[in-house]
Amino acid sequence: MNTTRTKRWTGKMDSLTTAYLKDVMGKMEVYGDRVQFGLASPGPRPYYQLTNSAEKKMAFDSNNHLLHPKEDEFTGANATPVFTLEQIKAAIAAGGFRSSSATRSSAGGRVVSRSSSPRGGTIAMKAKDLIDAARYEYFRSNRQALPDGIGEHTAEITELMLKGSSAEDAFGEVVKRHF
Repeated sequence: MNTTRTKRWTGKMDSLTTAYLKDVMGKMEVYGDRVQFGLASPGPRPYYQLTNSAEKKMAFDSNNHLLHPKEDEFTGANATPVFTLEQIKAAIAAGGFRSSSATRSSAGGRVVSRSSSPRGGTIAMKAKDLIDAARYEYFRSNRQALPDGIGEHTAEITELMLKGSSAEDAFGEVVKRHF
């Protein structure tokens, strides 16, 4: 008897390949600068919803085709936190949440995870890691233009980014507030 097992996306951000993230980034560049991934997607790649600056939303399936989502598909516990275009670009630049081809060990062709945490971590931890990477990349690229002492406001910048601000907007807001 032949049995097949359907692979479903587990919600682990490190399972998203750079190729998939590049597809998502392509849609983001056209339709919206923020993305949320649905946690109830039926396949190995999640559905996602883009939001533009006018707060209009557009959803896509795992093959990047338009999707008419269920009412609660991208709300609360059914979706990941919101990621900005800069965060997705930072993930791609860093090789994704993982690389598109898994590293194979010499012992039996077993796939070895490259996750920094032995258990893969939570989505919130992965989101924070992405935000930290995007924040640092922006700081590194714009260090000369930023005021001295901006580093004392890292927590505030991170908080703004967790709420959906881009790194540029978060730094700009902190500079406006404190300098």
